[in-house]
Amino acid sequence: MRRALTLIFLTILAAGCSSKHDNSPKLPSTAALIFPDNNAACITGTVISPTQNTIPFSWHTSTNTNSYELVVKNLLTSDSTTYSSNTPGITATLLQNTPYSWYVISKSNSVSTTAKSSTWKFYNSGPGALSYPPFPAELLSPTFAQLVNASGGKVTLTWDCTDPDDDLVSYDVYFGTSSSPSVLQSNVTNKTLDVTVTSGTTYYWMIVAKDAKGNTSTSEVFQFKVN
Repeated sequence: MRRALTLIFLTILAAGCSSKHDNSPKLPSTAALIFPDNNAACITGTVISPTQNTIPFSWHTSTNTNSYELVVKNLLTSDSTTYSSNTPGITATLLQNTPYSWYVISKSNSVSTTAKSSTWKFYNSGPGALSYPPFPAELLSPTFAQLVNASGGKVTLTWDCTDPDDDLVSYDVYFGTSSSPSVLQSNVTNKTLDVTVTSGTTYYWMIVAKDAKGNTSTSEVFQFKVN
């Protein structure tokens, strides 16, 4: 009788242990980017025409991943191109003398959930380039189409910007109610500016970044509405 009870107990214990075994699919991990370097000028491309070259993108292998999507965005036109790969790398043809951003999406055949890497920026150099314009400023706040509460009749514009040569000097802030805003203030040295707004009005803004060599870059135009 005691032996029978022992066998029953062991059977129940084994069943309990097996029920705790996790058979759920593993999610893909985030890929760590390698090349092109972040916020740098890329000068190692292979020239294939007077206006284009090829760039070898690479990243570390991510776990639980069957394939990748590389998304490359032209920061001057905001056009994005997606490339598919089963390995942690792919060569893409890009325009010379153009700033780009890129990130990688890791995908698994077992689950629909994906993992997106960080986003890096680089300047795709052309032959003989000695200096590079700033990357177009990233508009942080207000975000595109955001509904904003003003404080004391003012809203703070906030942006960020980097430069391959690390010689940023100042910014021209364009702001107004037109979708093609005019200059509100030139040669701003901070990355914030308070602007006066009116309730119920939609505003547009953008940033022109300038470096020490006279190079400039223009951001996208964002809009927001004031409560």
